[in-house]
Amino acid sequence: MTRRAYTNEDGSIRAEILAERDAELAAAAEAHGVDERQVESMLAAVAEDGYVIIPNLISQAVIDEIRAESEPFLVYDGRNEFEGRKTRRIYSVIEKTLACNPLVDHPVVMSLLDRLLMPNYLLSQLQVIKVMPGEVPQPLHHDDGFYPIARPRKPFGAALIWALDDFTADNGATLVYPKSHLWGDVASAEIDVSKMVPAVMTAGSAVFFVGTLWHCAGANHTDRPRLAATTQYCEPWARQQENYSLSISRERAKLCSDKIQSLLGYSMQFPFIGFVDGRDPKRLLED
Repeated sequence: MTRRAYTNEDGSIRAEILAERDAELAAAAEAHGVDERQVESMLAAVAEDGYVIIPNLISQAVIDEIRAESEPFLVYDGRNEFEGRKTRRIYSVIEKTLACNPLVDHPVVMSLLDRLLMPNYLLSQLQVIKVMPGEVPQPLHHDDGFYPIARPRKPFGAALIWALDDFTADNGATLVYPKSHLWGDVASAEIDVSKMVPAVMTAGSAVFFVGTLWHCAGANHTDRPRLAATTQYCEPWARQQENYSLSISRERAKLCSDKIQSLLGYSMQFPFIGFVDGRDPKRLLED
């Protein structure tokens, strides 16, 4: 048998292998029903600025269902400065409601992540977030900052903030610092917040950004709450922020799509990471 060469002598990936990968990704985008040119355009913006605002990703009907299903759980204010003393959050969302599932495996999002992350990437966190009137800006952070690897580096994940109300500069729209995904290590106190940009967008839109982009929730200066959701994803070898094997029951996972089951952790990074009793964890949902 002839052994196939995947790299050149200098260690770079051979052009034909890259071409095959691009073809596979284009086919995956088509399978998702997404225009590959749209995906490439958004990824170019992300490469340049670290983020892109994607308009009109979900319908008003999806928003209304999330709002109705979430409201009974949005009763407790945050416990610390990062959560927000006047911000209410829902964790372990899928155990409480499936209303956010259309966000988790949205075809556009999957097409973007297929390009950015390794196969069988994972859902790291899912929250519904209600920023109440009078909330102050959240501390600056980048979402994969808890992985103790020095910057500059490739991001280990990506995230979206979904606008379930219109996001404005006054009601706490997410603040992003363009191009900060390219920075090396820097202390948050050294960042010039005057150069941050509010992710102003209409309800149903989302801001997509990589895990190395500095950002925060803005202050809510209005007299009305601002509702949002966030979906965060990570490489298949990285530990998820939420421990879904404990927080989402197997019975609940069975109600999700095959893709969401994979994102929760019922999948493997070939050949060894994530197995259960030496086998693919997806088998646990088959009984």
